[in-house]
Amino acid sequence: MATIKKIHILQFRNIKDQYIKPNKDINIFVGDNAQGKTNLVEAIYFLGHNKSFKTKNLKDLIPFNKKDIKVSAEVDSSRVVLERSKNNNSATVNKQKINNNSTLTHLLPTLIISPDRGYIVGGAPKLKRSYLDWGVFHMEPTILQTYKSFSRALKNTNSLFSGGDNRQLDYWFIELATLSVEISLARKNYIERLSKKIERPFLFKTNKTFNLNKTPSFLFNSGWTKDINYLDQEEVYGFLKKNTNNFVKVKHLNHGPHKATIDFFLDKQTESNFSRGEQKILSIMFWVAQISILIDAGIFPVVLIDDISSEL
Repeated sequence: MATIKKIHILQFRNIKDQYIKPNKDINIFVGDNAQGKTNLVEAIYFLGHNKSFKTKNLKDLIPFNKKDIKVSAEVDSSRVVLERSKNNNSATVNKQKINNNSTLTHLLPTLIISPDRGYIVGGAPKLKRSYLDWGVFHMEPTILQTYKSFSRALKNTNSLFSGGDNRQLDYWFIELATLSVEISLARKNYIERLSKKIERPFLFKTNKTFNLNKTPSFLFNSGWTKDINYLDQEEVYGFLKKNTNNFVKVKHLNHGPHKATIDFFLDKQTESNFSRGEQKILSIMFWVAQISILIDAGIFPVVLIDDISSEL
């Protein structure tokens, strides 16, 4: 169970020097506007991801006239320290430097529900993939290497498309087909877990809680065209070979796991027609379902809710 026993936040946005010993169950922070409540939530998220949910430029976290920030914590039996300056950053666990954020994500699974993060329902495909892959990673941690290998293969393939050099494409097509099937299968397995959570009786209870009178459903889009079996390596490879000229023309691979998404529905209504309130309610339902999946697997995440009065 991921438990933050102590946390020390130093010079993080408007938080000058704050030491907290959280309750292991529920913590509620109250205060006037612009006093740092969201910044506190952001600091905890930063601890579990080594990034912000509000900005891509982490230099924004450093206060004006300050040189660096530091967030440290005792998580279960581990000591985590994250430091960032305008030129350098470091992350250590038990005084050992870590080189990838997956170590933090595994040690402190952290989920954020916030208007600044955006809602998965009605959100961009990238946000939906992030939601999906966060769950996949915690169910199958070894899949991370597959994602990295796919990204490398995709980068090399797109480089060949851009340069018009087709001589090495066959090698990378085989790599892409193999890795794509592994990623898609892991996502499909997770989608099946998610489907069971969204079905009744879980759905009935959640519908009643959120006063949702329509039946929610969702459809996983693998990123490949519907006429191929995205779990068949030979079919994926054949699709790549058949459409090589089209990829060369646009200079990138415009199909595959990197284009996957989730489409949401209420009855037969598509998410583009949802109200803002329906997007929010359904997003929260799917976040709750994801949390429930992790708990079933013995993983107890830290759930951060910013501005709870507007979110629930």
